[in-house]
Amino acid sequence: MYNFIQKFHSGWAYLALLLLVVAVINAVIGMTSKKEFTAKDRKIALFGLIATHIQLVVGLILYFVSEIGFKAFATEGAMKIPALRLTMLEHPLINIIAIALITIGWSKHKKATSSEAKFKSIAIFFGLGLLLILSRIPWSLWI
Repeated sequence: MYNFIQKFHSGWAYLALLLLVVAVINAVIGMTSKKEFTAKDRKIALFGLIATHIQLVVGLILYFVSEIGFKAFATEGAMKIPALRLTMLEHPLINIIAIALITIGWSKHKKATSSEAKFKSIAIFFGLGLLLILSRIPWSLWI
């Protein structure tokens, strides 16, 4: 079961990142071209939001069953091992912050009245979330 969750978390990350990139690019294009915010734009951002939330739930499950997740805090000197510190602390913490930013961007876009403000909220918050996620991916384990 652990292997399935781990593979799902790694595989789903590709989809989540792709959807986030598409949402950010769509929002930047919409903002710069001053086009009207449509249902298509809303769905693109919504799919990015849903994908990242699914990734968070699966990641939290993995975090609590993995030897390099929460259980690694019992390892003496774990914080001195960069790869272990990344998987047990930095990756989950920064990604939770990133997904919180993405959620804030989604909420702010819903309250905005103009198309430009909607695109701007998505571009800024989803973009920041994407950058944070990319900064803390354990590349050596993922690729």
